[in-house]
Amino acid sequence: MNRGDLYWVNLDPTVGSEIRKKRPCILISATSINQARRTVVIIPLSTSAKAHPPLTISVHCMGKHGVMVCDQIRAVDKSRLTEKIGILSENELKKLEEGLRQILCL
Repeated sequence: MNRGDLYWVNLDPTVGSEIRKKRPCILISATSINQARRTVVIIPLSTSAKAHPPLTISVHCMGKHGVMVCDQIRAVDKSRLTEKIGILSENELKKLEEGLRQILCL
């Protein structure tokens, strides 16, 4: 499990306004951390939201256009990951990193 990998992730159960259901997500935590821990940090993707950087950033995944929902960053147990579906491009990973820097004031 490497930083930038795309996986199907079961995000249910959720509470309130948390993004829900099974959806593609990007592993954003460092590869070394992913190997050492039983959890990974993910950013969910959505096809219903519009791109409004830095909160939502445009991405192309599985032949569809969508957005990375940066304000829904979360740690999940690896058991929630069901299938690897791709790898984020270097350009899209850089856009995501910039969005996270703005959202988290880094």
